[in-house]
Amino acid sequence: MKLRKKNKGGGFGGGAAGAGRENGFEYRLAVDAAVCESGLYEELRACVPVVDACIVKIIRLTNGFKVIAPEKRFQPLLDDFCKNVTVGISGRSLATFADMYLDSLLTYGRAFGRIFTDHKTMSVRGLTVCDPTLYRVTAGKDAVEKKVSYVSSGREIEVTSPEQLLYTTLNPGPKHPEGVSVLRGLPALSSVLMRIYESIGQNFDRVGNVRYAVTYKPQNETDAANAKERAQLIAGEWSQAMTASRGGSIKDFVAVGDVDIKVIGADNQIIDTQVPVRELIEQLISKLSIPPFVLGLNWNTSERMSSQQADILTSELEYYRRQLTPALTDICQTFLRLSGCAGRPVIEWDNINLQDEEALARSRLYNAQAEKLENENRAN
Repeated sequence: MKLRKKNKGGGFGGGAAGAGRENGFEYRLAVDAAVCESGLYEELRACVPVVDACIVKIIRLTNGFKVIAPEKRFQPLLDDFCKNVTVGISGRSLATFADMYLDSLLTYGRAFGRIFTDHKTMSVRGLTVCDPTLYRVTAGKDAVEKKVSYVSSGREIEVTSPEQLLYTTLNPGPKHPEGVSVLRGLPALSSVLMRIYESIGQNFDRVGNVRYAVTYKPQNETDAANAKERAQLIAGEWSQAMTASRGGSIKDFVAVGDVDIKVIGADNQIIDTQVPVRELIEQLISKLSIPPFVLGLNWNTSERMSSQQADILTSELEYYRRQLTPALTDICQTFLRLSGCAGRPVIEWDNINLQDEEALARSRLYNAQAEKLENENRAN
């Protein structure tokens, strides 16, 4: 993959310097906004566990495929490549690459990968998933030609060999051709959710950690004259009793006179946050199309509703598989071409869960029984 630096005017070819500076300024604004948005999504996954759990579940449920070679004699070689190809500095197998690629696609709305080839040995050295915040894709000479740029030290460098890159966008549109993250719209709700959790922690610091108010009430003028000394004595004895209780031993507090001991905040009630928290989590989960029972949330639901939620999740996973198929096909096709095979491989995805297998088996059983009855009726 070769890189070509920008001209001083801000463009890659000719053109006025002023237009180049204007385009460069707009580009920097777009890059800064994209980087800030991407960082916000990363913080969202780090701060809200249910969001990260949803994405992890989607990735694990989506994966599961086999690559079919166009010629049978290349199948063992292709299977070995899919199982042992190097991914980055710590990964191995094409499934690992698919997991990382889909993780980037869901989080940032776009994913970049790269195929490393060795033309001396005519083989694929390895794969890697690139940081999408370091790449920028814009329109080229026309609406269907794309130009890939790399951001380095605040400078834009054009990638002159984009064919070595794998590029996929999620939910692209006319206004957002670079793709849209599945987390878009969640930061506002998540900020409210985090404020609720923060207030719960503060309330438990005030109320959950019991504090006492010890009040001494003088009975007569003599007690009032010595109120300061007696209050200090009571305070010292109370401090020793509390210190001893923290150490595991029990020590009684004995006082003479009218002494009132109350728990601070005992009359107050902590606000019930179960309803607003659940409503916010429902909004987060509905955006990611994950049924609550998949996350282990014991929410009341009917069997029919669970089945419908599973069907919705299945359609979402099939959509993500359609997004991954071109990138996986390009990788395997590159490997086969370097191995001497000119055909195009086929990606066969596994059934998403065991419920699909059961439904298919039950459908085949019903069809066989219906066919048997029809044959018996014809015979009679």
